[in-house]
Amino acid sequence: MSSLDFLLPLLCFLLLFTYREAASIPNRRVVETCGYEACPTADPKKLNIHLVPHTHDDVGWLKTVDQYYFGSRPIIQKAGVQYILDSVVQALLANPERKFIYVETAFLWKWWLRQSEKVREDVRNLINQGRLEIIGGGWSMNDEAVTHYHSLVDQYTWGFRRLNDTFGSCARPHIGWQIDPFGHSREQASLFAQLGFDGMFFGRLDYQDKMYRLGNKSMEFIWKGSSNLGSRANLFTVALFNNYSPPPGFCYDLLCNDEPIVDDPESPDYNVKTRIDAFLYLVAGQAARYRTNNVILTMGGDFTYQQAEMYFVNMDKLIRYVNEQNGSEVNIFYSTPSCYLKAVHDANLQWPTKSDDFFPYASDPHSYWTGYFSSRPTIKFFERMGNNLLQVSKQLSTLTDLKNYEKHLEHFREAMGVMQHHDAVTGTEKQLVAEDYARLLHDGMQQGIQVASEAIKKWQLNQSAEVEVKDVYSCMQLNISSCEYTENQDFMLTVYNPLSRNVETPVRIPVYQTSYNVVDLTDGNIMVSQIIPIPIAVREIPGRRSNATHELVFIATLPPLGYRVYKVQRNSNEPDHRDSAVAEVSIDNEFYTVSINEDCHVVVEWKKEKNMTLHQSFHYYEGMEGNNKVFENRSSGAYIFRPKTMSAKNFVEPGSYKVYKGPLVQEIHQCINEWICQVVRVYKGKEYVEFNWLVGPIPVQDLIGKEVVSRYTSNLNSTGEFYTDSNGREMLKRIRNYRPTWKLDLREKVSGNYYPVTSKISLKDEEELLKLSVLTDRAEGGTSIQDGEIEMMLHRRLLKDDAFGVGEALNESAFGEGLVVRGTHYIVGGSMKNLDEIAIREKNLALQMLLRPWPLIMPIVENVSTPVVSYVTKGAGLAKSLPPNIHILTLEPWKNDTILLRLEHIFEVGETKTLSSPIEVNIRDLFSTFTIESIEETTLGANQWSKDMNRLKWDAETNDIPQPEETTSHPIKVENDVINVLLTPMEIRTFIVRVKRLHL
Repeated sequence: MSSLDFLLPLLCFLLLFTYREAASIPNRRVVETCGYEACPTADPKKLNIHLVPHTHDDVGWLKTVDQYYFGSRPIIQKAGVQYILDSVVQALLANPERKFIYVETAFLWKWWLRQSEKVREDVRNLINQGRLEIIGGGWSMNDEAVTHYHSLVDQYTWGFRRLNDTFGSCARPHIGWQIDPFGHSREQASLFAQLGFDGMFFGRLDYQDKMYRLGNKSMEFIWKGSSNLGSRANLFTVALFNNYSPPPGFCYDLLCNDEPIVDDPESPDYNVKTRIDAFLYLVAGQAARYRTNNVILTMGGDFTYQQAEMYFVNMDKLIRYVNEQNGSEVNIFYSTPSCYLKAVHDANLQWPTKSDDFFPYASDPHSYWTGYFSSRPTIKFFERMGNNLLQVSKQLSTLTDLKNYEKHLEHFREAMGVMQHHDAVTGTEKQLVAEDYARLLHDGMQQGIQVASEAIKKWQLNQSAEVEVKDVYSCMQLNISSCEYTENQDFMLTVYNPLSRNVETPVRIPVYQTSYNVVDLTDGNIMVSQIIPIPIAVREIPGRRSNATHELVFIATLPPLGYRVYKVQRNSNEPDHRDSAVAEVSIDNEFYTVSINEDCHVVVEWKKEKNMTLHQSFHYYEGMEGNNKVFENRSSGAYIFRPKTMSAKNFVEPGSYKVYKGPLVQEIHQCINEWICQVVRVYKGKEYVEFNWLVGPIPVQDLIGKEVVSRYTSNLNSTGEFYTDSNGREMLKRIRNYRPTWKLDLREKVSGNYYPVTSKISLKDEEELLKLSVLTDRAEGGTSIQDGEIEMMLHRRLLKDDAFGVGEALNESAFGEGLVVRGTHYIVGGSMKNLDEIAIREKNLALQMLLRPWPLIMPIVENVSTPVVSYVTKGAGLAKSLPPNIHILTLEPWKNDTILLRLEHIFEVGETKTLSSPIEVNIRDLFSTFTIESIEETTLGANQWSKDMNRLKWDAETNDIPQPEETTSHPIKVENDVINVLLTPMEIRTFIVRVKRLHL
């Protein structure tokens, strides 16, 4: 053997070793070839089969987040995410042709923290090679019906930041992957487009819609995500053929029972030909329903790849034997959703469009997934409270330059990210998981409270303060009129306003005594205040441990992003007025008269619009119970709303009520029966009616599940139309018994007309020019079954599972009894002749319900001679007012002493006559505690400079519906003392800013 003969194999071995081992040697990175550059080459003359290995890992559902990660409770579900990621990484390293996608950043981060540096380097290199591709990238795969866009933007931002900081630009997602949510919102498409995504894939769409789309090859289309943003919000969208499962018979996972490919010709079980023929038959059937010569096969499912080699070995064989066929017209390879999308894009076709959304979703004629719009209403409200406090804590931390609390905010952000998951805030999880979600959110909120408390003390207490302040507390149970820090002592009350505009708002504080003075420490004046009894039904809520018998009410005037301090003192010299009910039958203010009629219905009469009235009443549906064996026997459950009859039942009890009046607010305290009560309020000078309802425990001794609704019946002629918001943003028109894109065969007349209401539902009477809206404090299901009527589902208690996986009835209990829920609706309405006035009122109320002023309590020990002027008793985060159509969506500490700032235009095109126009604002000296030194714009998720965004362009079919002309973000004008930013209707602009701090 010559020396060359010896060296050649050795050289080949060393090259192979270098390639295989480079990923595992610290500080030796492979060349970055991620993104579209890492995609396999499609053959334009063949049918290209894109095998996409993936796992769908719910961030909680049947098991808690930790149970899913560690694989505990296998008797419930054999699922362990740590094993999936371990196994996938090893399988990818074993074969450079293999690819994999991963979605849930929450799990990826949990796993990453536990890895050695060798494994971390392997993962970085797999990402840089485009073989491990991050898809979606949010902290969780969010629901799209009951989530608010504010929380969605946050959870994607935080997921992206973890990915960007850890892996760099190759981990930046550019594909939406919403394969499991139960219906899809138009706002989600708009947000994805603004995040810089090139497309979106989803799995679930209405069974009739799917049949229609398969028939006319419209499973892929351009989704017009906004009627305001033009093509900037357009998103190419793919409805997957098999939901997110592999073709039937070709699941090779440990959890599957399909036959593997046996390729030993001497084995009696040899099945290559039969398996390949069956595979190609299924692929051909799928390909016939799509427009290009590309098909995507989702090779995975729920918690698959715990033993990844099983799946990959069989896919290796599929690829080998399909491609080895002589004269084959098929090209099969490992791929990713982005590579599939790029291949479809390169086909240069024109595509159909869609301008509405995918609600409600039905999987069969009797299974409308509209129950979860209202399931677990307490956790839906808890999540909304969490967002409220998260914005407060982030803003205060930023305004005060609070140091050393970043970890607190991280934990809070992550808890809120988990809550957006499509089996969390939806209420479609097992009870033990719901309790764990509540634990996670509670712990996160405690971190946020600490941030807010420290920040507010830094802001308002100077070093010479002579008042002893033990600590600053938050009242976490104001929803049940309970707060241990206010009930039996004097206290300082700091009320912080997280909105970027002045707010004049009622403040309600639970107290025990009935005579108090409220002093505005800014000017020393005694405020007008009022004491009102807490209703007996509230005081008797199971689990309420409170001495408070009354609520102290006053009106606070708060600066934008600012606070005001009040001192609340007991006044023992005043007489005790424990029951101030008056012998009257109605309440009123400048705008409304509210009374109770003989049917126990609340009657609202408008004073300005003499031709406008409304009746409010409670009703309930009996939930259908069946064996779920066939469609007709589907039960109402956590996912499904299916009432036994089209008509809701009335309550026949006579009911009772009391009337309370005072200088600030007038209230009717009404009880329909032992488990449904409400308080109806009108405040002096406030043009809305508040319905504060309480439902539960829903009785089930009769073994009948019940779903309770509140109906608002007006005299408006709404002609079968109503409007609901999309994730708290743009409004969409709904038409009863109708779908815009296919001919509807509706078997469930009630549930098939229910839609998600995240923040608002409206009716219009175009002839009389009247409008009525109901604003909610949490996501609820809503509809308009009859003209002039709005129906909102408040609470559900059911005794049968609906057989869609959760495996238990939606029968919530707390403290040994059925769950009690307390919530709020605001009723707003009037003449559309005053379009600006009603639009501004609705918008401001919706913002105030989303971001409520946050009270912070300071119990104090005050010496007789101690002055209180050492407090900075008022502070404003804004140095000047913003226009009424501009809102600060995000203000939070970012990286390297920078700040993340988002501004949004809050009105739609045509929503008002004066405020629905583009507007420019100078933000350099907008804030009072810092000035902006430099500014750089990013995409919505703050993970890419906006100037670098270059999304794929798609052509619509020639018969496309006209859209507003596309506008692009205008450049920031920076000169001297000016940083001017222009915003168009519904536009959100995201900036990373460097600032110069000013003295507090």
